[in-house]
Amino acid sequence: MIKVTGLSKRYGTHLAVSNVSFEIAKGEVVGFLGPNGAGKSTIMNILTGYLSTTQGSAEIDGFNIAEFPEQAKRRIGYLPEIPPLYTDMKVREYLNFIYDLKKVKFPKKPHIDEILKLVKIDHVENRLIKNLSKGYRQRVGFAQALVGNPDVLILDEPTVGLDPKQIIEIRNLIARLGKNHTIILSSHILSEIQAVCKRVIIINRGQLIADDTAQNLATKLSSDHTLVARIICAEKDMLEALQTIKGVKSVTSLGRKEEGSFDFLIEPETNVDIRAAVFDRVVSRGKTLLSLTNNSASLEQVFLRLTETADNDEARRLLGTIEEPEKAETQTEEKEEN
Repeated sequence: MIKVTGLSKRYGTHLAVSNVSFEIAKGEVVGFLGPNGAGKSTIMNILTGYLSTTQGSAEIDGFNIAEFPEQAKRRIGYLPEIPPLYTDMKVREYLNFIYDLKKVKFPKKPHIDEILKLVKIDHVENRLIKNLSKGYRQRVGFAQALVGNPDVLILDEPTVGLDPKQIIEIRNLIARLGKNHTIILSSHILSEIQAVCKRVIIINRGQLIADDTAQNLATKLSSDHTLVARIICAEKDMLEALQTIKGVKSVTSLGRKEEGSFDFLIEPETNVDIRAAVFDRVVSRGKTLLSLTNNSASLEQVFLRLTETADNDEARRLLGTIEEPEKAETQTEEKEEN
């Protein structure tokens, strides 16, 4: 659905984006991350046709955005960080205007009605946008991106200005839309990305440094894949019970943490998921599992570690996507000897 090949963008002597390539299939919800100034907004603006490329190409559903801009843009719904609202218009009036601007073919009233209900702004449809709170203006911006039912949604900070309840509602909406749309979601709230995105792309200093699931990135960067289980039990009996679980390499008691409960550090064998087995063993003994936490890195820790490294090649080496220099030199020497 989205194909970016060798994308570069230069502003004068400044190279903002350098040779970025990735593909996003239909129905994928992808988190698009990067520190301020990394180049992610530039890439999103290129994908929407707002900016041209210096080199490389971007395609939406097979249409090159530079060669076939109308066909490509017809398939895109875009919510920028600051929504493009005409604040002297009423909500429905504004969405009707966007409908006409996009030359949508669906029956107008039913289509706008559906969007108003979907984004939960139908009760303010006759109010002036300038009189709405920041959170509701953000929802109106989200609504305009949905006009025309585009195949691709590009959402830049969609929950800015929303209260916690509204954030959850928009997060659930994005998850529902992800079943039938391709979505690129950019947000500085990494817990939000982890909650709704199956895959994460990280941009740093204008280059793509990571493209994988959040779990895989955490696993690659974490040297500690142990679990900590807090269980209401007798310490010695539970220690022995956990040690006999298939796939468990070792178990260590961390002692009493709460009244009547003990923490156990459980190390699994390589690439073995033992969480369900731990739960079943505790329950079969008639005990209570209060918590089971993974010691692998969070998405926030992954993001910080990758973007704060000395250079992008070092970040890629951490993920194993390029070889260590010494290893590469050794292999070159072996080839020369042969």
